[in-house]
Amino acid sequence: MSTKHIKFSAELRDKAGKGVARALRRENKIPAVIYGAGKPAITISLSAKDANLEYNKGHMFTFLSDVTVDGEKYLTLARDVQLHPVKDTVLHVDFMRVGPKTKIDVNVPVHFVNEEEATFSKRGGVLNVVRHEIGLTCVATDIPESIEIDLMPFEIGDAIKISDVALPKGTKPVIDDRDFTIATVAAPKKASAGDDAAEGESAEGASEETSEE
Repeated sequence: MSTKHIKFSAELRDKAGKGVARALRRENKIPAVIYGAGKPAITISLSAKDANLEYNKGHMFTFLSDVTVDGEKYLTLARDVQLHPVKDTVLHVDFMRVGPKTKIDVNVPVHFVNEEEATFSKRGGVLNVVRHEIGLTCVATDIPESIEIDLMPFEIGDAIKISDVALPKGTKPVIDDRDFTIATVAAPKKASAGDDAAEGESAEGASEETSEE
């Protein structure tokens, strides 16, 4: 489980709207909101540089965020990020208040290990990844950083399903009505008849050119 927290320093803002957002961006800030836990939402602004830095690291939706607003700290999780349609820079962030009892659905990245050492790799097999992330239901303060799948037991022709994965304690798949596939192991590609014929024609042509010379 991840114990890492992202830290943001923010300021309260009294007004909302496109005009306010544009003014904030001219100051290298972006608008954001903190909501949830049965409490009123609060509108804030934070550093655009900090928001983009953390977003581009790729873990903003799985690491908790400590957002300090005028000296008061809020434990949150980023649930939505609005991006510029062209520049892909962060325009707005929604933070949800969380606690030890808050359960959420979150997409957790899948990491495959021992691919080169696996028997199927030595036989030319190819790993085809169907899902790079798995949707899990878990406690917000115990989100796994990743799901690790050891490829050593798998052979060519196998399908790696969610039932093959040892999930962290306290988590369960969001999709719970079927044993879905995460990846498959395919056989090595064989040259087609067309490829063989083309290779034969090339060899024959080369032979004829040599004879003419």
